[in-house]
Amino acid sequence: MPIEVYFPGGRKVNAKVGPFEMKTDQSVMSGGEGTAPEPFALFLGSLATCAGIYVKSFCDNRQIPADKITLTMDYSHNPETKLLDRIAINILVPPDFPEKYDSALISAAGLCKVKRHLKESIGFEIMVSR
Repeated sequence: MPIEVYFPGGRKVNAKVGPFEMKTDQSVMSGGEGTAPEPFALFLGSLATCAGIYVKSFCDNRQIPADKITLTMDYSHNPETKLLDRIAINILVPPDFPEKYDSALISAAGLCKVKRHLKESIGFEIMVSR
């Protein structure tokens, strides 16, 4: 599915993904209006929500209610490269969540396709067309 990117004004850069529109903007500090997440925030959010869908599917498959489960994600940057060097996802489960599933829940979250893509070499091709 092709993704179409367009520029609606200011520092906004939006994308059409199928029938959906993803809106981005830069923070005020970076010259934008701060009306939408920055693209990197969407990237980080895709990691967290991807892990979340695998956690939700794990629970659904075992008929475990997931409405009281939340995930938080923290990360840090390498000060030299300015790139991510650590991502930590914490799955917060209610006290009555079966402890026997803890390691399996961690494994399920680790199946996230976005995360798996980060561990593989991906060829990028960037070109200009007229």
